[in-house]
Amino acid sequence: MPLLELRGLTTVFPTRRGLVRAVDGLSFQLRRGEKLGIVGESGSGKSVTLLSILRLVPDPGQIVDGDVRFRGQSLLGRSPREMRRVRGREIAMIFQDPMTTLNPVFLVGEQVRESLRVHNIVSPTNGVLTRLFDRGRKASERRRVWQALADVGIPAVRQSARRYPHQFSGGMQQRVLAAIALACEPQILLADEPTTALDVTIQAQILDLLNRINQKHGTAIVLVTHNLAVVAQFCETIVVMYAGQLMEKGPIDQVIEDPMHPYTRGLLRCLPRIGARRQRVDPIPGLVPDLANLVPGCPFAPRCDVATPKCSRMEAVPVRKMQDGRLVRCLLYR
Repeated sequence: MPLLELRGLTTVFPTRRGLVRAVDGLSFQLRRGEKLGIVGESGSGKSVTLLSILRLVPDPGQIVDGDVRFRGQSLLGRSPREMRRVRGREIAMIFQDPMTTLNPVFLVGEQVRESLRVHNIVSPTNGVLTRLFDRGRKASERRRVWQALADVGIPAVRQSARRYPHQFSGGMQQRVLAAIALACEPQILLADEPTTALDVTIQAQILDLLNRINQKHGTAIVLVTHNLAVVAQFCETIVVMYAGQLMEKGPIDQVIEDPMHPYTRGLLRCLPRIGARRQRVDPIPGLVPDLANLVPGCPFAPRCDVATPKCSRMEAVPVRKMQDGRLVRCLLYR
């Protein structure tokens, strides 16, 4: 049984111009300890997928079809109170922008401790978030917070716990988010572009941190990014999304070395290759389609260099399972 399974997940946002299907019939499985990457251009539905898993889709968005199953049990049928027990404790998330996620008026240590207190991993204090180092705080609580910060590579944890988020660099803030997410030792970590806006050396450190967490605790990780190079370095399985739909899924080595979907090939052509002589970067023409006004058939057809008239005539292009186990949504492989 997979640890996490999405079955035809569909998340929509009603707008004045029509219904936006941000996630459209998405299905995939996540095994225990697996590192899965979700890639695609901005607007492909990657972040909404993660928010849908945790049922954090902002209003007026809603999940209208499909299911999200964790350890064989549906998450969509659980009450808000039951979902609060799942978030952070069983499935945690590192959000994209630490500057807007971390609370600027609370100490870093307090914010890590809050995650522990919400799930009764440390004893509450009158049900109110108070300063971490107030008189009478149990030493075990402080040690748990210090250990969480140390596990993500933050130095001088006693001093760092007493600092505010603005006193950290972007890379260190991202580590604080990881400490909050990992404090309760969840089984699944959802990472929404954790290396965005970081320089390459800090990116490498964050990926190394996630890899160590995966190896040490067996935490399954879903990494969302638009950077194929990051996925190729870190993940075992890749899901390529476009216009809210799954275009291709398979082992990372197979998909990178022999992409089957034209969209996957287009993404790979956009990558500059070091050492290649006189090789131009070949971007995909056009833009991501307007999700409130999608064309019939394959949403990638208007930008595809191998599209046929049939690609735009079909009501919906089905996903086909290939002989090597890969999933591809393309009429080339019918």
